[in-house]
This record gives sequence, structure tokens and C-alpha cells, in this order.
Amino acid sequence: MRIRAGYDIVYECPQPTPMLLCLSVHPSRRADLLTPHEIRTDPPIDVHPYRDGFGNDCSRIVAPPGRTSIRTLFEVEDPGTPDPVLPDLPQHAVEDLPDEVVVYLLGSRYCETDRLSDTAWSLFGGAPLGWGRVQAICDYVHDRIRFGYADARSTRTAADALEERVGVCRDFAHLAVAFCRCMNIPARYCTGYLGDIGVPLSPDPMDFSAWFQVYLGGDWRTFDARHNRPRIGRILMAYGRDATDVPIATTFGPCTLAGFTVITDEVTG
Repeated sequence: MRIRAGYDIVYECPQPTPMLLCLSVHPSRRADLLTPHEIRTDPPIDVHPYRDGFGNDCSRIVAPPGRTSIRTLFEVEDPGTPDPVLPDLPQHAVEDLPDEVVVYLLGSRYCETDRLSDTAWSLFGGAPLGWGRVQAICDYVHDRIRFGYADARSTRTAADALEERVGVCRDFAHLAVAFCRCMNIPARYCTGYLGDIGVPLSPDPMDFSAWFQVYLGGDWRTFDARHNRPRIGRILMAYGRDATDVPIATTFGPCTLAGFTVITDEVTG
């Protein structure tokens, strides 16, 4: 399966504004690219690539005063199969986890394990260890939160989402990640492309998507509390502890988002 993906994001800045961009395809998907993946800007400015501490490919720019468009368009080969479902995967004892995985058990900016631990154990302490426990968490979060773009708020944490019962895909992911960590299951937040492939077309504008991965059976496994069903055509851009680590842009100065378009389509014909 060929998938065409990309974006055109426009910022207005009153002065030169440094930015960190987390907008590149993750290194794990680079081998699947069928066309070059290049970040272009209008007006043309220097785009400095770097790799962050989580292994994500990121970029640094200084946006000039006025409007700056940041864009890319590429095609990627995808197996066209749904997310794997592996219900027999075991959960690791904490003492047996690899050192590099342990950080994904800890609380973070949007995933307050200290506030949610008692709730998590009361809700999921009786669920089967491993895959079954993560699926129980997804089921609960999926049913608990009502999705709505109008309910997006950049300051909403996992505990807030649990209480307010509204949010967008990042809120579903944050709450599920926090609950998993409370249950001693390493979990990390993921961001990337997820088009309407294999499902009915959504009338909402296309956006980037958030999901999460857990460490079970010696590897990272994909879960999605918002959709709560295996999906086709995920294209990972980045992962981290939560959305703090992988925002599409971190700006160091005043600026306004003036345009935002995301494309994720299956190439047919």
C-alpha cells in the first residue's frame, strides 16, 4: 500500500523566532519512504536537522518576521495490515525491564502517576496481567472520554481528562499512558499520521494523531485508546514521555498559528 502524507503549517511572527520542529518521519520508517522527505519553507530559510534524546529526527529553524510556511509531501510504503493484536503477550516484572525502558514507568508533565495510582489499581488491579490489562485500560479510557476538537486544551493533563471526561486524541493517550505506568507497564506517547484507511471517512479536517506504545513481551506494542480498534496506515513521527517531548513546534518567542493542513491518503490507481 502507498500512502501520501504531508502538511503545510503557517506561522506569523512579529520578530525572528527560533523554533524546534518535531515534524519528520521517525527513523524506523525511513526505509519505507518512496519519495524524498524534505522540510521546505516559504520564504526559504535554513533548516538544521538533529536527533533528540529519544531518537526522533527533529529540526531547528529561525522563522523571520511575517508569515512562514513549513511544508512537506511524501509517499511511503505501508504493509496495509491492521495493528497486531497479541493477547498472550506477558508483562515484565519491573526488575527485569531493560534500563532504557524504565523511564517510561515514571510520571511526567501530562501523566501524573502520583495522582492516578490509587484510581488505577482500584480500576485495573483485577485485570489480567499483560495485554489484557492494557486492553482493559483502553476500554475504560475510550468509554470515559468524549472526543471533540472544540474541547482541545493544551494544558489538560491525564488527571484533568479523567475528571472532565472530554478531550482530543492526546488526552486519550495521556490518560492511558498514565494508567499503564501506574500498573507497572512501561508506556510512551506517540505522534504521527493516521488517515481514514480501512474505516469510514471522517468529515473532520485531517490532523496529526496521538496513540501510545507499551513494552510487553520484549518489544513495544501499539495501542490507541481513542479509536480502540486496530487501524491501518500509522506513520510514526516521534515518541516520548508525553506531548511535552514531541510537540509539532516549540517556539521561543511570540507567534500565531495562521494555517494548518495535514494530508494522509492512500494512493490508488
